[in-house]
Amino acid sequence: MIGALSAVDKRASSILGRTSPLTKLAIAILWLLGMATTTRHVAPIVITACALGAGLVIGRIRPGDLGRALTPLWLVAGVVILSNIVLGAANTEPLATELIRLGPLRVTAEAVSAATALGLRVVSIASVGAVFALTTEPTRLVDALVQQARVPERFAYGALAAYQSIPRFADDLTTLRQARRIRGLPGGWHPRLLIGLLVLAIRQGDRVALSMDARAFGSGPRSRYRIVRWGVLDAVVALAAAGILGIALSLR
Repeated sequence: MIGALSAVDKRASSILGRTSPLTKLAIAILWLLGMATTTRHVAPIVITACALGAGLVIGRIRPGDLGRALTPLWLVAGVVILSNIVLGAANTEPLATELIRLGPLRVTAEAVSAATALGLRVVSIASVGAVFALTTEPTRLVDALVQQARVPERFAYGALAAYQSIPRFADDLTTLRQARRIRGLPGGWHPRLLIGLLVLAIRQGDRVALSMDARAFGSGPRSRYRIVRWGVLDAVVALAAAGILGIALSLR
C-alpha cells in the first residue's frame, strides 16, 4: 500500500505530472490523429517508443505499472494483426504476392503489411493513452477542464463522481451475492442482480447530487482549492511533442 502511494506521489511530482492535464490531453489527441492519418510502419514505432520513454523517464511510471496497463491492450493489438492477416482484403487479389496457402486460406505480403501497419497504430494509440492515464490524476484533470476549458462544473464533477463510483459496483455486487447466499439462493451470477445494482446506483447518484447541491456546484462564481495554471513547462512539453510527431510522420 505504501509502495503504491509512493509511486503515485512520484508520478504526480514528475515533469509529466506537473504538466497541465489539458496540455497532455491535447498532445494525446494530436498524436492519435497523426497515427490515424498514416499507413506507414515507422511513425507508430517512433510514437510508441517516445510515449513509453516519456512515461518511464519524465513521467516516473514504474515499469511494472506500465506493463500491467499495456498487456491487455497489446494483446488486443495482436488479435487485430492476426485477424487482418487472415481476413485481409488483399488476400483475394490475384496479383498480390502470395506467402502462404493452406487449402482455401491464402495469405499475401500485402495483407501482412497492411495488418502490421494497423496493429502498430493500435499499439501506439494504446501506449499514448496508457501514459496519459497513468500520469494524470482524475481530480486534477477535472479541475483543469473546469478552470481552463470552462467546462460546466456540474457536468465535470458529476462525471468525476460517476467515475470514482465504478469500483463501488464490485463491492455492491459482492454484498448482493452474500445476501442471496444467506437466503439460501445460489451466490453466483443471476440477472436479478442487475436490478439490485441499478437501485444501489440510483441511491448513490441521489447522495452525490445532494452533496453537490449542498456545496453549491454550478450556482455561481466560487473559490478554488486546487489552482491549475498554464506555464512554461506546458509550452516546452507541447512543442517537444509536436516536433516528435512531425519527425515521426516525415520518416519513411
